[in-house]
Amino acid sequence: MTAQTDTPGSVTAVYKVTGMSCGHCEGSVSAELSGLPGVSSVQAVAASGEVTVVSAAPLDDEAVRAAVDEAGFELAGRA
Repeated sequence: MTAQTDTPGSVTAVYKVTGMSCGHCEGSVSAELSGLPGVSSVQAVAASGEVTVVSAAPLDDEAVRAAVDEAGFELAGRA
């Protein structure tokens, strides 16, 4: 459950999200997470339930959970 640093000034974290089943689901989760401060990239994959988030600094897990909840899904934790 650790974040990776890809390039200086960016952190990549992979989360498990349950309930995503299609491209619309991926878009909803991506849109909510993209609204978090410092987020520069979000890639959601319904087939695996994984969401990869690149941000300027590590994200607060509760903020991520709230954004996923707002999209209508459940954060299962980090991948």
